[in-house]
Amino acid sequence: MVAPGTVLYEGLENILRARTGALIVIGDTDKVMKVVDGGYHINADLNPASLYELAKMDGAIILSSDAKKILLANTHLTPDSIIPTRETGSRHRTAERVAIQTGELVIAISQRRNLITLFKGNERHVLRDVGTILAKANQALQTLEKYKSVLDQALVNLSALEFEDLVTLTEVCTVVQRTAMVSRIAKEIEQYVYELGNEGRLVNMQLEELMFDTEAEGLLVLKDYLLNYDNLEKVQEELSSWTYEELLDLLAVCKIIGYSPQSLDVAVTPRGYRILKKIPKLPLPVIENLVRRFEDLQNIVGASIEELDEVEGIGEVRAKSIKDGLRRLREQVLLDRHI
Repeated sequence: MVAPGTVLYEGLENILRARTGALIVIGDTDKVMKVVDGGYHINADLNPASLYELAKMDGAIILSSDAKKILLANTHLTPDSIIPTRETGSRHRTAERVAIQTGELVIAISQRRNLITLFKGNERHVLRDVGTILAKANQALQTLEKYKSVLDQALVNLSALEFEDLVTLTEVCTVVQRTAMVSRIAKEIEQYVYELGNEGRLVNMQLEELMFDTEAEGLLVLKDYLLNYDNLEKVQEELSSWTYEELLDLLAVCKIIGYSPQSLDVAVTPRGYRILKKIPKLPLPVIENLVRRFEDLQNIVGASIEELDEVEGIGEVRAKSIKDGLRRLREQVLLDRHI
């Protein structure tokens, strides 16, 4: 609604450049109208020029909830004065109180400081210059690319060790840790994309390319190694709430996936979800049946075509396809590890 490229943003930019200041409320709910006193009824479509001209008057401007119409101009806002506010200027103090009292989005443009500040409920956000946001987004993308490269190598190493049956908690926790870090950086970039609006298309394209299949693969790692499979969603939520400092503690990561070892050198065996998902045209229900029947990846890799054929949803043709697929995957990951 207030991202670059929208009609409202263009109007706000015009006001900012003219250094006239403004107070704009988006929404005409009963709560909003109770704090509105006087003003002129406009009821016209929103366009940048009209918003700029109306902002020259001292009072507040009221827009429709979809920010497509200018409803009132030069109004006096009378929020409850006992509502606490952190702001100092009268315009911003009124904006924050109206936002808290009504729950609607209120925009305050500072004439002196040349800033656009958004208030909604108890939240406050200052709109930054597009160039500044783009610079931060590009810097974050470079960081994401480096972290993603390290994660990809850790996944290749994990795959090779899974085929060799040499996985320890160190490799598992490292992948879980790196996946959480990459996801955290991606979330930050998403915030920049929202702020950039139409200007963020290229940033979003790069983000989608870098993050393709990353979260899905991270989920499969958890499915492979979580001691208690029922805790999957809880573990994901907790990891997403951790700070970067907490994520750096591999023992803490180890504990959250269900293990309590004195050392991270303890050997573990994957169930096989992630490797099996890499086999083309192998549906998830069939993968579930394979894991249920053989319990772990080593048993699946060691199973004969006849044993695979006995699993529900697998015929002789698919059994051969699974054996060939696992063989090719093993050769590929062992090769990739040494590149």
